[in-house]
Order: sequence, then structure tokens, then C-alpha cells
Amino acid sequence: MKHLKTFAAALALVATPLAAQDFSEGSTAKSWNLYAEVPATFEAEVVDILCTVAGDCANQCAEGRQLGLVRSADNVLVYPNKNSQSSFNGAAYDLHPYCGKMVDVDGLLIEDEDIPGATNIYLVQKIKDAGAAEWAKANKWTKVWAAKHPEAKGKGPWFRRDPRVNAIIADTGHLGQGLSAEEAYEITR
Repeated sequence: MKHLKTFAAALALVATPLAAQDFSEGSTAKSWNLYAEVPATFEAEVVDILCTVAGDCANQCAEGRQLGLVRSADNVLVYPNKNSQSSFNGAAYDLHPYCGKMVDVDGLLIEDEDIPGATNIYLVQKIKDAGAAEWAKANKWTKVWAAKHPEAKGKGPWFRRDPRVNAIIADTGHLGQGLSAEEAYEITR
């Protein structure tokens, strides 16, 4: 009976979820007032997510591949879905020069274990080589986009000028259901 009680106590300990680690100490991340955001700074290895998760490593760290952060403290893969810019631009261009390297990052972590998909989502605001003194702002996306699309000059958000986005809208409309579907909504171009 004594062994059964010991086994039951050990099983309860294993089955009890561990409290989430606090990565907020030392963070200077600016709030976006997003649900479940917490400031978080940590050391991590920048990895190619497709290689890490699925073993597809033939084009590891190539441009266009989604990059992730494997946190040193707990070996958890964190998904950096946004950089520091006001548009919800991805962080891959900011992380690309560091792929395969150890970095320190500072930003906002979205953590809510009760909502599927709302955990380990990261908004990178600053990045540097691990242990380095100087931070770099994570804000390369629109600069890279502008260099790739010099014909898309003008005012307004990038996505209103993006030739790829405009071609899709011209073909299928703003709603994606064809131009005739938009007539009822009086959408202006």
C-alpha cells in the first residue's frame, strides 16, 4: 500500500502542469495591448521551423522560410510571428541573418494555455547576438519589401501598393469571390 501511495503521489506530480516560466525580467518591450501578451526577453537559437519540426532541411535558412526561436532556458520552440513595426509584418527578415546562431531577443510573448494556438507566439521587437551589447530593432520587413518592389512607390500601407496583392484583387476581388460578388457591396477601388 505504501508503494501505491508513493506511485500515486509521483503520478500526480507528473500530471500537474508546470507553471509557465517568467521571461519578463529585464524586458523593455513596448505593449501592443494584445490579449495575453507579456514582455519577454530570452536567449534562443534561431532555427528553420520546417527543418526543426518536419525534417525538411534541404533549403534550411533560405529566404522565404519561416524561422523560429528555440529558447535556451527550456528548449521550447517559440514562433516569432511579428516584428516591431506597426503593421503585422513577419519577423523572418529580421531573424534571417542569425539563422543557426544564438541570439538574445526582447519582445512580447502571447501565452494562454487555455486557448489552442495562443501559446509560444512571439512579437520580436529587438534582437542581438547572444551576449552582445547593442540591440538591433526588428523592423526590416518594409525596407526589404520596398527594395523588392521599387515600382510600388506612393503613400499608404505597403499592401495597398503591393503588385502581388493588387493582381489577386484584380482577379478575384477584395472578398476573394470574384468581382461580380462585390457589386452588392459597392466596393470602390
